[in-house]
Amino acid sequence: MANNAGRRTQGERDAITVEIGYALCSAAFAAAVLFGAVAGPAFLFDLPDTVKGPLLRTGAGLAVGVFVVRVVSVLVRFRRGPQPSQPGRTNPDS
Repeated sequence: MANNAGRRTQGERDAITVEIGYALCSAAFAAAVLFGAVAGPAFLFDLPDTVKGPLLRTGAGLAVGVFVVRVVSVLVRFRRGPQPSQPGRTNPDS
């Protein structure tokens, strides 16, 4: 008799794959928007190098931070499991 304890079903593996893909795509989008908002003026306007460099570095640093925080928050939320369809109700007959 085979012991399936600890093994994931195909559905569970698919759900994890989809959630990882969602986490990466949404994090990349959020990081790109933030980078564009912070560093965009460095590309759009003729700014001196003393302003352009810090804008680019700040934008890149914030984008990396937002990317990491977004990925971690999505995956931690997924690990907790699904939320009840009716928050606050624990009994299906209530």
